[in-house]
Parts: sequence; C-alpha cells; structure tokens
Amino acid sequence: MLIAGFPAGAWGTNCYLVAPAAGEECVIIDPGHQATQGVEEAVKKHRLKPVAVVLTHGHIDHVASVVPVCGAHDVPAWIHPEDRYMMSDPEKALGRSIGQQLMGELTVGEPDDVKELADGGTLSLAGMEFSVAHAPGHTKGSVTFRMPEQADIPPVFFSGDLLFAGSIGRTDLPGGDHAEILRSLERVCLPLDDSTVVLSGHGPQTTIGQERATNPFLRAVSSGGHPQTPEAAGRLGDGTQSPAPRRGM
Repeated sequence: MLIAGFPAGAWGTNCYLVAPAAGEECVIIDPGHQATQGVEEAVKKHRLKPVAVVLTHGHIDHVASVVPVCGAHDVPAWIHPEDRYMMSDPEKALGRSIGQQLMGELTVGEPDDVKELADGGTLSLAGMEFSVAHAPGHTKGSVTFRMPEQADIPPVFFSGDLLFAGSIGRTDLPGGDHAEILRSLERVCLPLDDSTVVLSGHGPQTTIGQERATNPFLRAVSSGGHPQTPEAAGRLGDGTQSPAPRRGM
C-alpha cells in the first residue's frame, strides 16, 4: 500500500493520497488550504489516478481545495451530511470572527458531485476498503476512516481532528462539544488494536497503543475520567507535553 501525505497551507493540515501501489488508482483525503499543488505533485510522482476525495469533516482547513482537486480529476467528494453545509458556508461553521477573516481570500463552494457518508458504512474505492465511523465532537459531522490490516501492514486509522499525537481536536467552534468528542474517543478509538497506525489531521503519525498509554484524553476516557477541554489547557506548543489542541480548526 502507498500512502503519500503532506501538511498543507497556513494550518498545516495533513492531506493524504492512498493507493494500493504506485501507478494505480488513489483516494485523496482532506485536500485543505493550499493543497492543490501538493496533490498534483504526488499524483505525478507516484503515477496515480484519483477516483475520489473523502473528507473527515467540513472545516475550511480540510476542504479548501476540494473544488479544484475534484474538478481537475472529475471525481466526487464524500462528506458526512451534517458537515456538508460547511463547504459553501465556512463562516457559519467557524463563527463570525474567524470566518470573516477568511472570506476575502478563499473561494468556497461544492464540487459538482457530492456524496454523503454514513456511520458504519464501508467505502470501496480504488480497490481498497475504508470503514467509516461517525465521530462527532470536533464538528457534528466528523468521521474517521479505518483500513484493515493487510499482510504485514498494520491497520491504518485516518482520525481527522478527533485524535492527535498527544491531544484531541478543539471543541470551541460552532458544532463542537467536549463531552461528545470524549464519547467518540471511547466508542471509536478505544476498541482499536494497539498496533493501529493513526494518521491525523494535524501533526505527526502515532499509534493507538502510544495514545492509549500517553494521551491524557484517551487515558481519561479509558478510566472513566473527564479531562479538561483542550482550550482550557492552552494553545499548542508541539502537542507532546501537555493536553493542548493541535493547530487547525
């Protein structure tokens, strides 16, 4: 399996291209702010043919390049129905103070073909299977994508802004809910095998085992505790020392 990832734009949002191997069809996950060039470079380098864009949630730092990427390759975008409005109305999704700052510099809207994700569904794309789990808390329509273990490759979990190395997504924007993100962590993340590789929306990769042992939020839900919100803990340094949120929305 080939996974080519890169951080894009002002918020360093991780965009991933996933394919069975170089020279084959691929799926693009979260082409966010200023991701278009990086996507095209990865497509060319690995000789890939995109067949779909899939989105972990609707915040502009994860969807800003969806229209040009989908248009360039004539592919659909998949998003949970509760976050679909965010592609066309990021100001409503982010709150007026943040949204107004962005509206003059970003072109928003939906691609020509939008398909909606459902909790518990399986996407069969580019010869691969992605299990979809609805994981609200960061946004109402946040989802994760999990790929099963393959031969000597451990399971892979695209967590979006649900789970980061050492922290979790912020919950202070419209649609965010701290209690709800803790329930999503418990329901979606705790059952995963420790070997599962976590590729998140921001920051470095990690594993479920590492986060189960060290992430204060995952440890708390595992033991029935209730940690303070990431916002109360303070803004991100490097995300490894304290329960602070990673950069992004």
